[in-house]
Amino acid sequence: MNNKPHPFTQHPHRTLLALSFPVLLSMTAEPITALVDTAFVASLGSVALAAVGVGTTALTSLAWVFNFLGIGSQTEVAQELGKGRPEKASGIASLALTMAAGFSLSMIVLLLPFLNRLAQLLGASGNVQVDAVSYMHIRLYGMPAVLLTLVTFGVLRGLQDMRTPLWIALGVNLLNVLLDWLLIFGNGPFPAMGVAGSALASTISQWLGALAGLAVVSKKLGLSFSFALRDAANLLRVGGDLFVRTGLLLFFLAYTTRVATQLGADSGAAHQAIRQVYGFTSLALDAYAATVQSLVGYFLGQHAMNWVKRVVRVGAGWSLVTGAILGVLMWLGRGLVVAFLIPETAVAIFLSAWAVSAISQPASSLAFLTDGVHWGTGDYRFLRNAMIAATLVGFGGIYLWKSFETDTLYGIWIVVGIWVSVRALFGILRIWPGIGNSVFREKRTEITA
Repeated sequence: MNNKPHPFTQHPHRTLLALSFPVLLSMTAEPITALVDTAFVASLGSVALAAVGVGTTALTSLAWVFNFLGIGSQTEVAQELGKGRPEKASGIASLALTMAAGFSLSMIVLLLPFLNRLAQLLGASGNVQVDAVSYMHIRLYGMPAVLLTLVTFGVLRGLQDMRTPLWIALGVNLLNVLLDWLLIFGNGPFPAMGVAGSALASTISQWLGALAGLAVVSKKLGLSFSFALRDAANLLRVGGDLFVRTGLLLFFLAYTTRVATQLGADSGAAHQAIRQVYGFTSLALDAYAATVQSLVGYFLGQHAMNWVKRVVRVGAGWSLVTGAILGVLMWLGRGLVVAFLIPETAVAIFLSAWAVSAISQPASSLAFLTDGVHWGTGDYRFLRNAMIAATLVGFGGIYLWKSFETDTLYGIWIVVGIWVSVRALFGILRIWPGIGNSVFREKRTEITA
């Protein structure tokens, strides 16, 4: 067992914030770069922009299926670190990296012959389809780098090294922007490649980021092939639970977008603006979740439930405060959002829905926080079941809302608020008082520092 005192035991608030801030910055780097990338491609015209939209939608959807490799390795490595077993953590990291390589190479082989069909399924035709296939063909060769980076970031965060993923993310995204400028438009010695240049820029930067992550993990833990196959089965079970959970989350949010769009162009535009800002606010809350996941896993590995519970209390406090602040800032900043994102005809529809989304931020903060807690304990099946329950409530709410024929966007966001509140409620009850077979009900050795 690792007897070295953890910084959290001496400075809990400072440690939580110090670990969370780099995670937040690394998470915001990618969407900001995506906006720049979109602006570059948009200058090529609507065909190019539509093609890249098709390609990124397809490949991003495929990548999230394997997100369990990062989440699972982060939890397992954190717990083994708490137990003082770096050799076991090394085996888990090596296994997850091997699985990432195997899955991504299989994906390349299986998808290459069907890229045309995939583009068609996403509604592409004509020149849009041609450009989308070209884009996906290049980006597909970067898929191993994407999955390897997922794992290396998970492993490093499990080791509570939050800064290295930040520096890698910043480097990858800055390089991506530079290569976009060079390859899309043909600046310097490079020919103008258009959409293919955007794909090549992303692929090159992703591979360099993956290699950097592998080098750091190898230096910190060492890599070996002496891992147990049962650990692979454990990760695959995690994958099944997270596949269902994340799939339902994405499906429900996509369904609310469909319903909002059916109300008319103004409702669809207002809803999309709210979704975009809501996505950015969720990054701050997700940063707390990732930090809490690592800390909970570490102290659980030490069988120190007193410190696990302290992590939860400190994390919940900061998440609630942040959620409340975000809600207030959203409401105070509504004028800026209206000025830049909302058509004049959609302002009235937007404001009422925006108010509901702002009010729901504290509930959202607890939903994210408790997700991180239960990732840290490895309680993936409970998270799956909680998402099933919340999504059933959400679909039921949409059905009732539509049956009363109240064609209002704020009604949709009330249902979204209820959906996220149900998730938060289940997450809290699993901790206090500890429903079901929760680890928070178990008697464990108390380690004070």
